[in-house]
Amino acid sequence: MTDKIKVVLVDDHTLFRKGLAELLEHSGIINVAGISGDAEEARRMLREIQPDVVIMDLHMPSVDGITLLSQFHQEGLLFPTLILTVSDDQGDMANALRAGARGYLLKNMEPAEVVDAIQRAARGETVVAPTMTAKLVNLLDAKQGKKDSLIEQLTQREQQILGCLAKGESNKVIARNLGISHDTVKLHVHNIFSKLNLTSRVAAAVFAVEQRLGQPGNGASKS
Repeated sequence: MTDKIKVVLVDDHTLFRKGLAELLEHSGIINVAGISGDAEEARRMLREIQPDVVIMDLHMPSVDGITLLSQFHQEGLLFPTLILTVSDDQGDMANALRAGARGYLLKNMEPAEVVDAIQRAARGETVVAPTMTAKLVNLLDAKQGKKDSLIEQLTQREQQILGCLAKGESNKVIARNLGISHDTVKLHVHNIFSKLNLTSRVAAAVFAVEQRLGQPGNGASKS
């Protein structure tokens, strides 16, 4: 028997989160290991439980889900997170995915669809509500054009280091492999984040992979 998927729910509506918890537990493949409507309590739960997937509401009174997700990532709490909301706005979905969400689900989805989305997120896939698929395509088309423009702002050396980030290399390893100082690498990484409007090495790595940087034959020359 395989282990159940450990899930933490973060939603300020008590009845909704309790009802969702019961539905997910009823699936037999999900263990709802933590439920919270409070940001600080949720933060503690993530550290203690180390969930496979986090399900978070988009709009909450004390702090919105996107801000909270960004804070979690800055603190190293990098768990696959699905935003579950009533909002079918393309902008909200764009902001959620930009903040590092693994998926964007709607509260009017069927329970079986939510369970399937959790399973896919736990496997590393990005998932969106079926009714949001067309909006995701529009978003990705616009995003790719913007990324092509952004990558042109980087120097050859910055593109080379971005490719190294895609391979998960530390600043120390990058410095050794490129024959430059650790401080120089730090400066380049800072400039990359600034030019691409990124906030973490994970986001930079995702960007680099999408741009096919760091792959054989795509390294930039020294400059």
